[in-house]
Amino acid sequence: MTVFIKGGQRWGEVTVPASKSQAHRALILSALGKTPVELYCRGLSRDIKATVDCLNSLGARITADGDKISVIPLPRPFLGGGRVSLSCAESGSTLRFLLPVAGMLGVNAEFLPKGRLYERPISPLDGVLSEHGAEAVREDGRIRLSGRLRPGDYRISGEVSSQYISGLLMALPFMDGDSSLEITGKTESAGYIRMTEDMLRLCGIAFEKSGRRYFIPGGQTSRPESGMAIEGDYSSASFFLCMGALSDRGITVRGLLKDSSQGDRQLLEILKEFGAEVEIKEDGAVAVRKRELRGITLDAGQIPDIIPPIAALSSVACGRTVIKNASRLRIKESDRLSTTAGLLSSLGARIQELDDGLIIDGVKSLAGGTASSCGDHRIAMTAALASLACDGGITLLGAEDVNKSYPEFWRDFSGLSEG
Repeated sequence: MTVFIKGGQRWGEVTVPASKSQAHRALILSALGKTPVELYCRGLSRDIKATVDCLNSLGARITADGDKISVIPLPRPFLGGGRVSLSCAESGSTLRFLLPVAGMLGVNAEFLPKGRLYERPISPLDGVLSEHGAEAVREDGRIRLSGRLRPGDYRISGEVSSQYISGLLMALPFMDGDSSLEITGKTESAGYIRMTEDMLRLCGIAFEKSGRRYFIPGGQTSRPESGMAIEGDYSSASFFLCMGALSDRGITVRGLLKDSSQGDRQLLEILKEFGAEVEIKEDGAVAVRKRELRGITLDAGQIPDIIPPIAALSSVACGRTVIKNASRLRIKESDRLSTTAGLLSSLGARIQELDDGLIIDGVKSLAGGTASSCGDHRIAMTAALASLACDGGITLLGAEDVNKSYPEFWRDFSGLSEG
């Protein structure tokens, strides 16, 4: 789908969809419970639907009616056996969370990824699974899992993806014995591990944490509270929050939790560092307004998903912005360092792509032009954000790619006032 985005400022209010990161976790732990529950989740993205589809294939019965999701858990006991096809689409969270969960269940699973997901890493998770009884093998565009995980002492590096750790934390409590999990190396996106810990506690799952080591009793039961509302998504909100920093009249984003454990909440402090006016209201709503923006130096290690909108904002900030430690962006839905640089450069930004980052020298305004999403939802939304800094419009190819994480994005964007 091709859309034309008029250049120039916008202002107003928007309510963002539910956090897909939290939704994945809530759905999985609800499906592993014993009692049917209802969850409330604003906006069902393709990624969330992928997790729902996979859990249904494993034996749960999950249905959606508007924002209400009804979950009937997997049958007990978890018998395993047989072969199950799990269509995880392009959702890295679905794949990386359910590899250990399916291993715990003893399911012979065939994961069916789409897009670039098959090329994205599952190491060292696959090695850890193999050491404990479940074998994950890539073959012919699929990932085949066999065997059953055993309780024991697990050890995994946090340097590639925190999703490996979260997946193990959601699987180990349901083993028939106690386990430990030790994290080694630098931990990327550590905030999302804290989100997993919070969700485990909400579901009554016990664990002890000492430094970087967890002790996890086996034989537990997940007891999520029915009626749980999934909080708003800071990753999706990042585009509108950055738009606010380019808007004289400002933009207010609603639906966010004031004390959220989402790592991308760090954007609020980053916007202040740029010089934007940021007001956090008691109900969690965040209002952002344009002030004189200045370039900053930023480590992307804990916040890779919000680097594209930050780069767009940097393109019209005074001075130079340096984004470093961002090599993980190369293994997303696109090579996001390359596609972010390509998008902004095509619109008139002065941007240099490095092996593990970006250097951006701010200009007064962008020109506009023709751009492609490159099959990446975050690049499509970054184009919309960049339009607020453009003298002319943007013709965007692949606008439908927002459906991966934010199906109502164009409706919400169009709902903002122009001028």
